[in-house]
Amino acid sequence: MKNIFKFLAVSVIGIGMVSCSEEAILDLSPINNISIDDAFSSPSLIQSSLNGMYNAAAIGEYNGTGRGYVWGAAFVQQGDNRGEDVVNTATFYQLTYTATYDGTTANNVYYWIDGYRLINRTNLVIEGVTKAIENGILTPEVGNDYIGQAKFLRAITHFELLNFFARPYNFTPGATHPGVPYREVGIDTQSEIDSEMLKGRNTVAETYDKVLADLNDAENLITSTQLTKASKNAAIAFKTRVYLHMRNWNKVIEEGNKLTGAYTLTAEPDGVFDDSYGNTESIFSTLQSATNNPGVNAALASQYNGRRLVAISPIIWRDPSWLVDDKRRSETYSGEDPDGMVFTVGGRKYTAKYRDRVNYTDAAPVIRYAEVLLNMAEAHARKSTPDLLASLELLNKVRNRALASPATQAYTAASFTTPAAMVAAIIKERRIEFLMEGRRWSDIHRLQGDDLHPIDGIPAKVGNGNPPATAYVLGTPYTGPYGVDAIPGSDPRFLWPIPQVEIDANPTLAGQQNPGWN
Repeated sequence: MKNIFKFLAVSVIGIGMVSCSEEAILDLSPINNISIDDAFSSPSLIQSSLNGMYNAAAIGEYNGTGRGYVWGAAFVQQGDNRGEDVVNTATFYQLTYTATYDGTTANNVYYWIDGYRLINRTNLVIEGVTKAIENGILTPEVGNDYIGQAKFLRAITHFELLNFFARPYNFTPGATHPGVPYREVGIDTQSEIDSEMLKGRNTVAETYDKVLADLNDAENLITSTQLTKASKNAAIAFKTRVYLHMRNWNKVIEEGNKLTGAYTLTAEPDGVFDDSYGNTESIFSTLQSATNNPGVNAALASQYNGRRLVAISPIIWRDPSWLVDDKRRSETYSGEDPDGMVFTVGGRKYTAKYRDRVNYTDAAPVIRYAEVLLNMAEAHARKSTPDLLASLELLNKVRNRALASPATQAYTAASFTTPAAMVAAIIKERRIEFLMEGRRWSDIHRLQGDDLHPIDGIPAKVGNGNPPATAYVLGTPYTGPYGVDAIPGSDPRFLWPIPQVEIDANPTLAGQQNPGWN
């Protein structure tokens, strides 16, 4: 892993004139190889280091060119293609879609590598800023804000890796099964490489505890309120996601209630995507600009819109719960460019959530208020004394804005009289509301062995390729053909293998590979 962790990548995007001493530093070192001491020697260079951390989150490095790993596009594309509600139409995500990957598959390998590259940058920022505060370079208020932002990114990235490389929280009593290594040391020296190389996987419980500790610190430390930077509210919102996976229903509700009044749903379901940087609903998204984005091989508007590499699956398109006149089926255009929610080519349906096919500037939506509301709705239905009326109210808040006639189409108290029926409706609503936003895999993962809405493994999917137009005709549920068989939860393919490059480099992880991948 020496080639992965040795240097802190520092971005100078958005930084103006720097002092002569800073110019000398930059002259002495390549911009991506500035020493750690130099990178945290002035407020301007520290801001550059912070920008570099966000660049690692939104763009990543992949194999020399950024592909949006992890939080710029990859989490959307991988999360979608692991589920059944999209169809991979080409070869780009075929190995993910068909679960024919192994320990050398690039998209899986770089999810891990770029995830830990980002984590290392967060650790270097935490350590560098801490020293800068001690040395009087930054005030505690400014420095703690930066530390909180780094802890937020460290937490959510470890949590994301858990969902692909570890079994869900409830797999064993006390979540004592293997999670992922929780890295809290910034690695930039050989001795740190040698020490960290020996560390293995934390348990899932330990990893969750550390994720929550970082998110709690982020909530308490961050003062930034920007959408494309970690914020106090982003940390709170993400905790509702984490507690949902832990099945701690009361904590989901407690955290969600903190955001009451801070956000409102957009009036129309496409409002989030009409203005992805300025709407009332988005809580945290990553910045994509015309000069800094994952490019034609990863940007969401390229992959899902311009190149049409992933289509909406007939499985969800024809689901009777998704009403025919639901506004999330709306198809409108500005000239030749789709600006509604979907568009049609060859009879197939594609998402129009990501609009900018030229400059790829659509924000990548990590978490928005609709998810917080549905997280709380599910928690109310699942808690020890279910509150189905509270659950119904929250579910309807999200669903009603998409209905042609809420007065006649909204769910009522008679619609779902048991917690299981309510939870099933909420899960279905999540599939519709967050379609093509990367959320499906997270739900499949956490619902393994569930008591009210169980999923076993990975559901069957429409075959890789271009479905015929007839497959999208509404009126009846989709019943086949399925070209990709379901995979049982006990199958090793339910989890991704720890990358072979990591196994080769880390003797401890070599003995902790996911079962069936040795």
